[in-house]
Amino acid sequence: MSQTTLCLDIGSGTQDVLLYSPDREVENCPKFVLPSPALQIGKRLAALTAAGKNVWLHGHNMGGGVTRFVRAHLKAGLHVAAQPAAALTMGDDLERVEQSGVALSEQCPDGYEPLLLSDFDEGWWRRFFQAAGLKWPDAIAACAQDHGFHPRESNRKGRFKLWEEFLTTNQGRPEALVFRDPPPMLTRLRELQRCIGGGIVTDTGAAAVLGALFVEEIERESFAHGLTLVNVGNSHVIAFLIFEGRIHGVYEQHTGVVDGAKLWADLELFRTGKLGFEQVFDENGHGCLVMDLPERARGFGSLHVLGPQRALLRAHSVCFPAPGGDMMLAGCFGLVKGMRLLG
Repeated sequence: MSQTTLCLDIGSGTQDVLLYSPDREVENCPKFVLPSPALQIGKRLAALTAAGKNVWLHGHNMGGGVTRFVRAHLKAGLHVAAQPAAALTMGDDLERVEQSGVALSEQCPDGYEPLLLSDFDEGWWRRFFQAAGLKWPDAIAACAQDHGFHPRESNRKGRFKLWEEFLTTNQGRPEALVFRDPPPMLTRLRELQRCIGGGIVTDTGAAAVLGALFVEEIERESFAHGLTLVNVGNSHVIAFLIFEGRIHGVYEQHTGVVDGAKLWADLELFRTGKLGFEQVFDENGHGCLVMDLPERARGFGSLHVLGPQRALLRAHSVCFPAPGGDMMLAGCFGLVKGMRLLG
């Protein structure tokens, strides 16, 4: 029997889940769209806030969506302590985390309620699989957004340095976005990989572009002429220029600071190489970087749009693909594509 893989796309609002088996039609593979771990933990923390309980955060560096619940807890006049590893969820600079009111403590202080931070809680998942009557998978692969570890430096700039290195050092090869051994600066992905038992990991932005390339027609089209692949997530927009198996440009912005007209204007400039890093960064984004664009790519004029907020571009001439028959699972199918590229 073929190996089954639990593929997890961990976003800010949802975690999208595929239990993939290569000997089954993808339509018959179990699929789920669940609240993100950050939202699940945030709800537990909000309940402790309402109950007037001090909390001790322990476990792992995970998605920063928990931070707003921590701030609300502190604002309510309650105390928060955290293990240093868990405190990295709130920021790379632990001195600043302490200054915000979070006390660092390896042990749970007396009278505090412990709360586990983790992008992957194996106990929770085992209970979920048991309730669903599913066999535990042979392997787990996951993606999450990782700004990287950049204390005393802008996270936005730091994250974009990762894309710059990818385009220059790795010549934009999509398989270089999938990690068997994540770089040390990708602390969230390294923690996530340990939690899932050592499977492959990648960034959610990378998983989205690989998910589009999972669709055979899109991959073939990308060799005939250039494509612009856009993932409009709940928190971030990321776009890639694809041609002949290479990524030639990256654009990343926060979803909350663009509307449909602004995003379309940015993409028009991006795909013609006329959008600079400074403009995107100054507008509260991460940046934009475009390499030399080949004329054979014909202006990357074919746009394919994914993501839960893709309706921002519904007024324009774009394609809305559904990898594996389900757009919300594009990142999961991107993990499948990444496994294939890695052999």
